[in-house]
Amino acid sequence: MKLSDFFKDNPKVALAFSGGVDSTYLLYAAKQYAEDITGYYVKSDFQPQFELDDAKLIAEQLDVKLKILELDLFVNPDVIKNGSDRCYYCKSMILSTIINQAQIDGYSVLLDGTNASDDSNERPGMRALTELKIKSPLRECGLTKSDIRDLSAKAGLSTANKPAYSCLATRIPQGMNITKEKLQTTEKAESFLFELGFNDFRIKYLGDFAQIRLAANEFALFFEQKEIIFTELKKYYPKIILDPEPRI
Repeated sequence: MKLSDFFKDNPKVALAFSGGVDSTYLLYAAKQYAEDITGYYVKSDFQPQFELDDAKLIAEQLDVKLKILELDLFVNPDVIKNGSDRCYYCKSMILSTIINQAQIDGYSVLLDGTNASDDSNERPGMRALTELKIKSPLRECGLTKSDIRDLSAKAGLSTANKPAYSCLATRIPQGMNITKEKLQTTEKAESFLFELGFNDFRIKYLGDFAQIRLAANEFALFFEQKEIIFTELKKYYPKIILDPEPRI
C-alpha cells in the first residue's frame, strides 16, 4: 500500500503529532493526500518545551491545524512508580486524551507515526496502540525509519536529520519514582547542552549523580567544553560522569 492509497480510504483523519521525524512526514503526507487533517499535540511535564515549539512551527509551515491538549500524567500512580510498563500507561492516557477531543471535533480515525522499523516486542506503548485501534500508516505501508528520513529530505522537511528524542521520563531508571522535580532538572540540564551545540545525547538521572551519554561524533565537542559543562550541571546534580561508550 502507498500512503496516497491509505488516505483515499481514510480521507478524514486526526494525527497524534509530536514534531519528530515520523509524525512530521506523516503530517506532510496527510496534507498532500487527505481531505481533512488535524494534528493533536499533548502537552505534559514529560515533554520539554522545545518539542512543543517544534510542533507548532512545523504545523504552521505545513499549514495544518494543530490543537494543543493539556494532560497531567501524575494522576496515574502506574506512571509515577515507573515500572516496566510505564510507557504503556503514558501512551494510553495520551492517546485517550486525543481520541476524546478528536471525536468531539468529528474525527473517528486517529493516526500515529509508528513506522516499520519499530519493534512491537520492545515497545510497551505499542500495546496501547492496538487496544485503542490507532492506525499507523507508515508501518502499514512498510516505511522504515531510513525510508522516512530519505523521503523527508526529498520533501525538504526540516526534520529529515532530526535525532530521535524520547520523553524525559526515560532518563529516570526503571523503578525509581518519577517526580516533576526530576523531569524539570533533566530538561534544564539537557537544554544547556543543546545551547552548546549538542544534538544527540541523553543525561540519565541516577540519584546522587548524572550520567551523560553522547553520540560518537559529539565527544570532541564535550572535551572542548568540559569545564563549562561540569560547572553548569553541578547546579543540578551532585556528581556528573561521562559514559565512555557512544550511544547508538
